[in-house]
Amino acid sequence: MATDTATDVFEEHRPLLTGVAYRMLGRAADAEDTVQEAWLRWSAADRAEVLEPRAYLVRITTRLALDRLRKLRAQRETYVGPWLPEPVGPEFAGTVPDAGDRAVLAESVSFAVLVVLESLSPLERAVFVLREAFGFPYAEIARALDREPAAVRQLAARARRHVGERKPRYRADPEEQRELTERFLAAAAGADLGALLELLAPDARLVGDSGGRAKAPLRVMESAGKIARFLAAVAGELDGPAVEFVRREFNGAPAVLVLLDGRPDTVVSVDVTAEGRIACVYLVRNPEKLAAVTV
Repeated sequence: MATDTATDVFEEHRPLLTGVAYRMLGRAADAEDTVQEAWLRWSAADRAEVLEPRAYLVRITTRLALDRLRKLRAQRETYVGPWLPEPVGPEFAGTVPDAGDRAVLAESVSFAVLVVLESLSPLERAVFVLREAFGFPYAEIARALDREPAAVRQLAARARRHVGERKPRYRADPEEQRELTERFLAAAAGADLGALLELLAPDARLVGDSGGRAKAPLRVMESAGKIARFLAAVAGELDGPAVEFVRREFNGAPAVLVLLDGRPDTVVSVDVTAEGRIACVYLVRNPEKLAAVTV
C-alpha cells in the first residue's frame, strides 16, 4: 500500500484547518493565508517525528491564527463602524462526524456567534473554537496552546458563559429563516414600512458593516421604527432594474446576496425570535469583504 504523501495528509485536514482559522480570524483571506503558512511549516517539518498529523496541524494552525489575531486586534480598534465577519460559504465550515455536530458547527460560524467571539481574548477565542465548535479534548487543546489542562478548562468555562449570555437564544429552522429573510427583503425593497414593522421585533437591532465605504449606520441601530425608516431610505437609492436578489447560504444560514449592476453590493442575513419575528439584521456592505463573493 502506498504511503500518503505530505500533500495528501495536509489536504485531508485542510477543511478542518480552514474552519478553525476562519472562526479565529473572521476573514476568509486571513484564514487562507494562515492555512498556507501552516502548509509551509508542515512541508518543512520532520514528519517522521509526527505521531498524530491532525493534532500537529491543528496546533500549528491555531498558534499561527493566534499570532495573526493579536495583530488584527489593533487594526479593528480603528475600524469605521460596526465590524462583521466576511461572508463565507460552506467550504469554510470545517468537518465533523455526525449531523448533530454539524448543527453546532453551523452555529459557531454564524454572524451572531462570530461577533460575540470578537469580545473574547485571543486565548478564550481559541479555546472556544477548538472545544465548542470542533469538540477537541481539553488535553489536546492544552498541548496546542502550551497551557495546563486546568487553565484551559477555566478559559473554556469563561468563554462558554460569555458567548451563552450574548448569542441568540433561539435557533430558527433554516426554511423559516429563509422565508423571513425573503419577506424582509421584499418589504425593504418596496420601502413598505408597515410590512417591515410587522416583521421586525420591537427591540430589533441592525448591524451594518461598511468599513466607511458604503451607506450603513456607523453604530448598531436599535428599534424596529428606526430600522424600517433607514431601510426605506436605502431602498430609494437602490431602486431600478439593476438590482437583483439572489438566494445564498452564508455562514451556515440562509441569506440573500444583493447584486447591483451584476456586482455584489450587500449580503443580508437575519436572526429570528421564537415568535417568528426578526431579532437582528446583518448587512455586510464593505466592498473588501464582498470581493471574494461569487455571483
